Amino acid sequence: MSRAWAEIDLDALGHNLGQIRRRVAADTAVMLVVKADAYGHGAVAVAHHALRSGIAALGVGTSAEALELRRAGIRAPILVLGTIVDEEAGEALRNEVHVAIHSLDRCQMLQDSARRMRTHAFVHLKIDTGMGRLGVLPSRALDLLRKIKGSSHLRLTGIMTHLASPRGTLDEATHEQLREFDAVVASAREQGLYDGCLHACNSAGIFTGLGERYDMVRPGISAYGVLPEELAGQGQLKPVLSLHTQVVFLKDVAAGAGVGYGSTWKAKTGTRIAILALGYNDGVSWRLSNRGEVLVRGQRAPVVGLVSMDYMTIDVGVIPGVQVGDRVTLIGEQGGQRIRALDLATEAGTIPYEITCAVGKRVERIYTGGETVLFPSRKPAAARPEGGPDSSAPASASARGSPTLARPAVAWPRRGRA
Repeated sequence: MSRAWAEIDLDALGHNLGQIRRRVAADTAVMLVVKADAYGHGAVAVAHHALRSGIAALGVGTSAEALELRRAGIRAPILVLGTIVDEEAGEALRNEVHVAIHSLDRCQMLQDSARRMRTHAFVHLKIDTGMGRLGVLPSRALDLLRKIKGSSHLRLTGIMTHLASPRGTLDEATHEQLREFDAVVASAREQGLYDGCLHACNSAGIFTGLGERYDMVRPGISAYGVLPEELAGQGQLKPVLSLHTQVVFLKDVAAGAGVGYGSTWKAKTGTRIAILALGYNDGVSWRLSNRGEVLVRGQRAPVVGLVSMDYMTIDVGVIPGVQVGDRVTLIGEQGGQRIRALDLATEAGTIPYEITCAVGKRVERIYTGGETVLFPSRKPAAARPEGGPDSSAPASASARGSPTLARPAVAWPRRGRA
């Protein structure tokens, strides 16, 4: 048993992908978002299992995340959903990483880079329909499409937008965003500027009725078993990650004794304190100091004192038999009790995304399940490499001694019509 570990249930991931598949049309491709190390779950293992299950593409936040997947032998289409900086262009293009594009200067940079390298840059036009972040404004989108179409070394493989509301279609702003998006797409088709893959729908969109719209959907947090409780479908998802540590020391303290930095908690009566091998560097929010709970021996124990970098303390005075080495659960089930990432987020005044993404590098990821593929409704985008069993084959070493990245699949999923 490690000092701290996260158990990643690949069967739960497969179950959740099946729930997503049931909410989209049969010919709608699924791009699983695995940015931020798959929301803290481990991008490489998650991506391999998702591709075995029929996922068509992967979405990441940075080119470094894309290259990590290529080095792990993944050949499926990968899209950097945000942007890249100039220095990242070479490796991204060399490895056929698709890039979101949102401005004329990014367009020119990628064109120049691809021309120098005698290759093509695969791009997705990102339209800002209301997110107010990256993306070209709808009024300028057609000009950028003309620029892309006239660029000798750019290949437009998608048009996308980003839904801003976590409530999906329960928010009128989502409908307005889609009206803006549809208007640009219609004009682009009329002018012969594009007639390929379209995608806009995130987890909130999928679980509020948008799953059959456009050619591809981009689930993120829902694949990992988390949704806002007001969205239909939360009860059908299974949490993929559970977080655990162990008791490393026990101490009896007298009434009035302080615990932790600043002695922000003082014992009202004599009690027993358990020290856990997990702190804010490992992903336990400092905001859970003196207010969170954990599970030990199937019972809830309160967090006492400030969460520190490497350790945290809990009061186990009323829980009989606690010993050094006992398993402690911060997220997950134990003895019929359950603590969800959503529960921790509510207690800490944050969102579940932050809770799972914060799980640190010192926390060992232990993967379970993964033998069963629940929804092989389409062939995985990555063909089997020669000499290897599947897309999980390791990359070979180059003559220079650095890893050779996996040769990617060129095709991008599309229906051709919204």
